[in-house]
Amino acid sequence: MSAKELAKTAYQALKEKKGNEITVIDISGISILADYFIIASGSNENHVHALADSVQEEMQKKGAVLKHMEGYQNANWILLDFQDVIVHVQSEEDRLFYDLERIWRDGRVISPEEWQV
Repeated sequence: MSAKELAKTAYQALKEKKGNEITVIDISGISILADYFIIASGSNENHVHALADSVQEEMQKKGAVLKHMEGYQNANWILLDFQDVIVHVQSEEDRLFYDLERIWRDGRVISPEEWQV
């Protein structure tokens, strides 16, 4: 499965669990870390956990291997690394503070219309 298809799967999983302000950034042209960064926020600790769990479950159904996960215990910022797709699920406060969209502004933001099924 391509990185784009996996990114779309993660996006849909976040959307179905009502992730807040889901942003998909194509970083393939500016970084060797991954092809896509997906950023979403949850309204509380339980919501952040539910979002991360949903992404992990749906990605595994597609055969994606979770290479690394960080931050699950405190649920302020959970990072899910699927190699070509990295998903950041953050509390609203952490998202405002770290502002990943600003850091990765040289990447191309994918509009929601491009990810509709």
